[in-house]
Amino acid sequence: MLCRKPKLAAGRKVTLISLDNALSPPEALEQTRKLVESEEVFAIVGSPGTPTNVAIQKYLNSKGVPNLFLTSGAERFNDPKTFPWIVPFYPIYAAQGALFAKHILLERSSLKIAVQYENDDLGRDYVKGLKQGLGDKASSMIVKELSHELSDPTIDAQIVDFKASGADVLIQFTQSKFAAQGIRAAAGLDWHPMHIVASNAGSIGTTFIPAGIEASKCVITAIWERNPADPTQADHPAVKDFKAFATKYMPNLDLNNAAALPGYNNAYMIEQVLKRCGNELVRDNLLKQSTTLSGIVPPMFIDGIQVSNSPTDYRAIHHLQLTQFDGSTLAPTGSPELLDNLG
Repeated sequence: MLCRKPKLAAGRKVTLISLDNALSPPEALEQTRKLVESEEVFAIVGSPGTPTNVAIQKYLNSKGVPNLFLTSGAERFNDPKTFPWIVPFYPIYAAQGALFAKHILLERSSLKIAVQYENDDLGRDYVKGLKQGLGDKASSMIVKELSHELSDPTIDAQIVDFKASGADVLIQFTQSKFAAQGIRAAAGLDWHPMHIVASNAGSIGTTFIPAGIEASKCVITAIWERNPADPTQADHPAVKDFKAFATKYMPNLDLNNAAALPGYNNAYMIEQVLKRCGNELVRDNLLKQSTTLSGIVPPMFIDGIQVSNSPTDYRAIHHLQLTQFDGSTLAPTGSPELLDNLG
């Protein structure tokens, strides 16, 4: 989602331009160049994907064009010194990995862990955090570790290897497609480990339903956004507003598909920083306002989680809620937990 430079006046209009990057790094760079050099956009906002944002990181930073609230938790995007114009929004993947490690250690420190991860910054950051969270127990607890490519058609053979390793825990730091395959494959092998999937694959609509409701029960993930399909959330004002918005603008949206939530919350954040800019709507001030946030709660964030960052630390989301899929919704396990600052 992109915006042209609006007029410096109250009640200004923002022109949004959306181009498809096809989640392809070369395509992302080409489309971004077009937006910056031909459309002369004021800022890039909500750009999706880790590899695609890596592809445009240096270019946008060299041009002094803000890339605000990009949808990736890779650590490389929290680098205010080197890349001041690149501002992330997602919870840092390494810190999420450490949170899952903490949960496992609380369950039993003798558990054997099998880890599957996608072979990119997302997967490697999660694994890094997991190992840091396990500390000196990592080498003995992790009994199998396998990566896969996003172009792989299936990861079923890896699940067979994981079961053969004797693991009690299966962790998948990957996308919904492969997480669903893993859940189905484990169930087909009559293997029932503690199963954890990365937050970006923790969607009822794109992971658990395709994998099978029964097979997905008790799978653990982490969330920070409300589930509009959760019947226990139906009367919450923010959920009612989101449903009304979806009915008007996305009438075919499956509410169990969480893909629309980041864009919805992202739009709220962009609105906040534009308001904070007042009549000084220049890129320097936009960057300042988007990196000095404190205690902002986007409408579809769950209770206890807010947005705060600083000019020296762009991390925006500092808590996550661990959940288990109970067959109909993601049931919280305890209160939102603080993400470790892994430095």
